[in-house]
Amino acid sequence: MSLDIDTVKNIALLARIRVADETLEPLAHELSAIIGWVEQLAEVDTDGVAPMTSVTETIPDLREDVVNDGDRPDAVLANAPDGVDAFYTVPKVVE
Repeated sequence: MSLDIDTVKNIALLARIRVADETLEPLAHELSAIIGWVEQLAEVDTDGVAPMTSVTETIPDLREDVVNDGDRPDAVLANAPDGVDAFYTVPKVVE
């Protein structure tokens, strides 16, 4: 796919990038070359190839999922505008 100068101007406008007029022609050739490489990648047969999220196989360290209250009610309520005992108090919104 070959990009013309008007298309490059439109891309720059959409990306909100200021591009000088004298650099539009070389930029059009560079972008066309990049799109050509992407088109070549589309031709590669990837059937049976598992997707990768990393170049190395890693197994994340997992911790036991334990539910607790944090045992720090004073620290939790330190930023509350109004608290009673170990609870936040909020204005009543439903009558």
